[in-house]
Amino acid sequence: MNFELSKLNFNKQDLLPYMSVETIEFHYGKHHQTYVTNLNNLIKDTEFENKSLEEIIVNSKGGVFNNAAQVYNHNFFWNCLTNEKNSLLNGKILELINRDFNSFDEFKNQFSNSAISLFGSGWVWLVLNNNKLEIKQYKDANNPLTDNLKPLLTIDVWEHAYYIDYRNARAKFVENFWNIINWNFVNSHL
Repeated sequence: MNFELSKLNFNKQDLLPYMSVETIEFHYGKHHQTYVTNLNNLIKDTEFENKSLEEIIVNSKGGVFNNAAQVYNHNFFWNCLTNEKNSLLNGKILELINRDFNSFDEFKNQFSNSAISLFGSGWVWLVLNNNKLEIKQYKDANNPLTDNLKPLLTIDVWEHAYYIDYRNARAKFVENFWNIINWNFVNSHL
């Protein structure tokens, strides 16, 4: 199986002013593409060659794991973004947020603080764990699949996700992330 760069569900200019075309070109077109290319090269003629991305992630280590996980993480991240104004926070995800965090504002505060405070590079995920929402920080390429958790929403806090637009101001990137979340995608994973 040969993996391909996933298609974006928006045009590169659609996330302005929160994410620039240049950021998307580098983050998606270079970083994400490199993980896809590396993964394909690493699994050629190995036990992973005909496995799904999820199977590779839970059964591999080292470079194969890192590249497979980064392909998955980035695929998920891009799907979490939209420019559509009709992607409103509602439905089941809003019910669960209010139940497990008491309010959207409290959830947003906890998720943002987790994203801002993660030292170094990594990802912050909203996950479902035994029907309860949790916020999880993962270093480097790690993700909820290795903990048997259901991913719902993620933010990439590797510097390549925001450095062009925000330089070292990760907090500003996190603040603007809330303007482009695809809540329809999040709800579809419940």
